[in-house]
Amino acid sequence: MVALKASGVEAFLVAGTPKFAAQAIKKADEIGWKPLFLINYVSSSVSSTIVPAGPEKAVGIVAATISKDPSDKRWAGDAGIKWYREYFAKYLPGADIGDSNYLYGTQQGQILEQVLKQCGNDLSRENIVKQAPSIRGLSLPMLIPGITINTGPDSSMAYTQLQLQRWTGDSWEKFGEVLSAGEK
Repeated sequence: MVALKASGVEAFLVAGTPKFAAQAIKKADEIGWKPLFLINYVSSSVSSTIVPAGPEKAVGIVAATISKDPSDKRWAGDAGIKWYREYFAKYLPGADIGDSNYLYGTQQGQILEQVLKQCGNDLSRENIVKQAPSIRGLSLPMLIPGITINTGPDSSMAYTQLQLQRWTGDSWEKFGEVLSAGEK
């Protein structure tokens, strides 16, 4: 990172796990480097990345998300957040609700549930493979408004939309419109 700073690089992307993103945030702060700092979705967890790095050191960092942050007060009255808090208390008591890895796993389970519903009584491998790329407009309770799950014959990627956000020191602030990769 010292060499990158010295080279004049103006943008830095960490596409890693929370531990390494937190280390990069700390190091950039330590050396006084303020590039356009981007982290991947995996490392956008407040509990797993931002808090260990130091929330004040992460100010201005940009990440993309698909999900509401269960720790963010702005979503306190949201029906999806209420559902997730109840679900979390029942199935993950004592775990850190701010760890977005639990949320991602929950959403993956909900997508699988949708595929199985679409299969009906035919749970053969062939039908599961047929149904997986046939999800249209699936809205999950914890997805950012405007983001839906859509798979197709050319792409089995469940998430093709995202929302950009910037860390303020206290929370993620969304900016811009929901971005979509669209269908080919």
